[in-house]
Amino acid sequence: MSWTHVSYLYDGSLAGFLTCVFEAYTHREEPADFTPFDQACASFYAQRSIETDRAKAQRVYRSLEQKLGRTGKDWLLRGFLTCLSDRELWLWRFLRLGYQRGPGFTRDLTHPVVNQVHKAVQALNSEAHLFTGFVRFSQLEGVLVGAITPKNRVLPLLRVHFCSRLPQEQFLLYDKTHQEALVHTPGRWAILPMEDFQMGPADQEELAYRKMWLSFYHTISVEGRYNPKCRMTHMPKRYWGDMTEFAPPEQEALAE
Repeated sequence: MSWTHVSYLYDGSLAGFLTCVFEAYTHREEPADFTPFDQACASFYAQRSIETDRAKAQRVYRSLEQKLGRTGKDWLLRGFLTCLSDRELWLWRFLRLGYQRGPGFTRDLTHPVVNQVHKAVQALNSEAHLFTGFVRFSQLEGVLVGAITPKNRVLPLLRVHFCSRLPQEQFLLYDKTHQEALVHTPGRWAILPMEDFQMGPADQEELAYRKMWLSFYHTISVEGRYNPKCRMTHMPKRYWGDMTEFAPPEQEALAE
């Protein structure tokens, strides 16, 4: 008996996606696409709105490690944080493949679905790793504030690094791309949606720190070994906009 193709509308959350998986298996429906409610548009397929049900999502979540193995579960959960085009469809195919083949299916990197998800997760992990060194915080009214412009939703991965490195600090790390922020106070943290966030003006103490950092950065550079192509290999240009040492000349002048 074939499965009916249906276009799913959901809230865009991981729990919402897992609820869609539950509904698909319950009603024998093959998702043609997954669309967040706020991006809904006409479809050639019958559309069905799926309200997030935590109990249903938990049932699917509890099955992941048993059916997909630890690696498969990790790739599925991290895959949801990636910027992979048609992400939910690829993850749906990945999950169905894992349910059919069982743990160990992730070793088959020749399979197009496994390979696609694997590459997307690798890109996510690599980007998160780079941000552990590229994030720049400013101290504003006693709070460390930073901003990044990632391709993937890296804040859940960066949380572990920065919360362990700065356990006694109050800090906020804002993701401009996805309009959400990692907020931390000693002993507590949260990742919250946050629109139109603007960093406040730097005070004299913060400007003094920026001046010292810029002075250090320019002092250690060796003019005779200047190699912009090599620098962009180790520090891609798309990260520069949020880094103190690459501040526009007018901002750099404020720290002088």
